[in-house]
Amino acid sequence: MPAAPRILRIYADTSVFGGCFDAEFAQVSRQLFDGIHAGLYRLVLSDVVLRELERSPEPVRQLLLQVPDLHTERADLSLESMALRDEYIKADVLGPRWIDDAAHVAIATLARADAIVSWNFRHLVRLDHIRQFNAVNLRLGYPLIEIRSPREIVYESQDD
Repeated sequence: MPAAPRILRIYADTSVFGGCFDAEFAQVSRQLFDGIHAGLYRLVLSDVVLRELERSPEPVRQLLLQVPDLHTERADLSLESMALRDEYIKADVLGPRWIDDAAHVAIATLARADAIVSWNFRHLVRLDHIRQFNAVNLRLGYPLIEIRSPREIVYESQDD
């Protein structure tokens, strides 16, 4: 009997939630959330994402309430993830103004998420930044982290 496919553990930043209400990103963002609801993906949530969602419009906040607890797990900002976040800033991967974006990467790295999923092409889904985050991770003995757009995750799952 073939083994059941492994469920991808994805850390979705706030842009993915908001993407459900953006004309350019809505279709793929909703497909990703449909995959979470169907149990194809496990959503790794952090207190940083939850704090950002609190400042979001009501429809965006409601998305989280619709995700079954069975398909989520928590990975919060810890002393270790704050130290890793600060290393990203110190290495000038991102400036101090974007500390929450650095925190997303640190938390997902320590949670051993399969990927960070984001529509943030300015700070996260950028090859140069991905390489820099991973250079810091390797230097400090942490695993590599994948950072992808929802489109890459959804379409890759459809190819299986």
